Amino acid sequence: MNTTNHHIDLLIEQCRNGNQQAQLAVYKRYYKAMYNTSLRIVKDNAEAEDVMQESFLSAFTKLESYSGEATFGSWLKRIVVNNSISSYNKRVRRKEDDLEDTMYRLEDENQGITECDTDNLEIQRVMQTMNHLKENYRVALTLNLIEGYDYEEMSEILGISYANCRTTVSRAKESLRKKLSDLITE
Repeated sequence: MNTTNHHIDLLIEQCRNGNQQAQLAVYKRYYKAMYNTSLRIVKDNAEAEDVMQESFLSAFTKLESYSGEATFGSWLKRIVVNNSISSYNKRVRRKEDDLEDTMYRLEDENQGITECDTDNLEIQRVMQTMNHLKENYRVALTLNLIEGYDYEEMSEILGISYANCRTTVSRAKESLRKKLSDLITE
């Protein structure tokens, strides 16, 4: 075990014992990376900050569930990614509701839809369809297509093998294509 990992393990043990100085040291060590991870998913500074803070709070309160099988950074990153995806999806659902309200207003006012609105509608349709995929497919596509993680990074975050990760993304893309195709033919 290298010195850095040993130091983190000692800090984690102190955190488990309620040492706030140790919690602050862990926070200072990881907050920038976790903020950047969240920002790449939610694409909003304030929201990324909130997600990062909530993730640290969650990690410190659930520290007993950290088994040490993966590095603490990987464990924490998985929490941040999951919270970021959840936050992002909530925001997308709110935007869909806003978009529906806008569409109703446009119809009421007998105004046409511009090309920009059409592009936005297509993006919304894909995002909405992604939300109807199996959870592991949705998460895999979000990490890959929205977050931009490569298969190696995704396999570490999701705790699956590289080959399983590639297969999951491939099947998720095929499932998304099929669902979008079904929508078009309806």
